[in-house]
Amino acid sequence: MKLLKQLCEIHAPAGSEYKMAEFLLAYIDENKAKWKNQPQIISGEGFQDNIMLVFGKPATAIFAHMDSIGYTAGYKNNLIKIGGPGAKKGTKLVGTDSNGEIECELEVTEDEHQFLTYSAKYDREVDRGTTFTYKPDFREDDEFIQCCYMDDRLGMWNAIKVAETLENGVVVFSSWEEHGGGSVGYLARYLYEELGVKQALISDITWVTEGVQHNKGVAVSMRDSGIPRRLYLNRIIELAKESKVPYQLEVESAGGSDGNSLQRSPYPFDWCFIGAPEDFVHTPDEKVHKNDITAMVDLYKYLMKHL
Repeated sequence: MKLLKQLCEIHAPAGSEYKMAEFLLAYIDENKAKWKNQPQIISGEGFQDNIMLVFGKPATAIFAHMDSIGYTAGYKNNLIKIGGPGAKKGTKLVGTDSNGEIECELEVTEDEHQFLTYSAKYDREVDRGTTFTYKPDFREDDEFIQCCYMDDRLGMWNAIKVAETLENGVVVFSSWEEHGGGSVGYLARYLYEELGVKQALISDITWVTEGVQHNKGVAVSMRDSGIPRRLYLNRIIELAKESKVPYQLEVESAGGSDGNSLQRSPYPFDWCFIGAPEDFVHTPDEKVHKNDITAMVDLYKYLMKHL
């Protein structure tokens, strides 16, 4: 899990994905010779911080977002949320401003209207616009892996593991997912118009809930705040059954992903969210069962061969 640990430690909140993109491009350049097939790497001008790996004659794209939740420093160390962080008072945060690296604590106060205010407890005022993320604390035992930003560093890790043996397909590393999206529309345009790809799998991490539990397999989401097209969803469920990989069906009313952005794009994309469930969502302690991680990789490999 060395690579996953490295991914969890990279400071890349929504809007600052460039550090993750730099790491990925260097990692791919160093390791791609060991992969079964060599991808065409699409990045740079016109793609902002996003990356595509194109293998063979692709029919399906895997989307994994590079960004995380976090905070932006406003005035007098006030913190403005990036996405939906769920940390408690006292959580350790890290960032860097013009004076160097910063490690501080999250302060949370409630006013008379029960509104929460977030601030950084630090011995000086930090530069406005400084971004903060949770201080990583990677933990692993026989059953679980636990750290901040398993959402979606684990989704990225899954996509890389699939890429190692992928013959036909596209792996897409996208931006801004945690803060409303914004890159998927033009990535969809390229996939559809230039590569003829119109179906996708969303490699992201979902929640442990009443109906989705640890060690029950990877979750195939039938719906969240978005609803995938039923014929495509039925095909995926049929293939999941054929694969013999442990999986569980998720049905939720909330939550969203790059799939929602694909559905809102002007291109006729089919999509389905498939990911391991985690506990302690959007906190420094996101927790995933190792068997569910294995099931996620195995199901993605099967689907990319048969869809």
